[in-house]
Amino acid sequence: MANEESRSLPTELGEVRIAEEVVSIIAGLAATDIEGVASMSGGIGGGIAEVLGRKNLSKGIKVEVGTEEAKVDIFIVVDYGARIPDVAWDIQESVKKTVENMTGLSVSQVNVHVQGVQFPREEEAAESEEAEESKE
Repeated sequence: MANEESRSLPTELGEVRIAEEVVSIIAGLAATDIEGVASMSGGIGGGIAEVLGRKNLSKGIKVEVGTEEAKVDIFIVVDYGARIPDVAWDIQESVKKTVENMTGLSVSQVNVHVQGVQFPREEEAAESEEAEESKE
């Protein structure tokens, strides 16, 4: 698979080019919709963009786009208590289906890299404990 910046689709009227960033945004949106995904794990650039008020929708996504297929690597942080194999499977299914439907590319791989676990904040944990105690 060639590493190109965009995919060119020849048509009778001309060409349609799909940039790698577009594919990464689509994959990122599909992944963040999965229950158990706390956040995408990006580098320093993603954090700076968020501080400046711009949400980086392709944060934590690496895409290689060829002429007919794409390979996607997704770096995530999962919620504590989520079953990691189930979350990873759901991400793979969702990303593959969404990217293929929106771009016409065949997705050959969706590799999920779990970079960490997000624990509940102390206030949230205390509130959930109090709610459980009040039920008893």
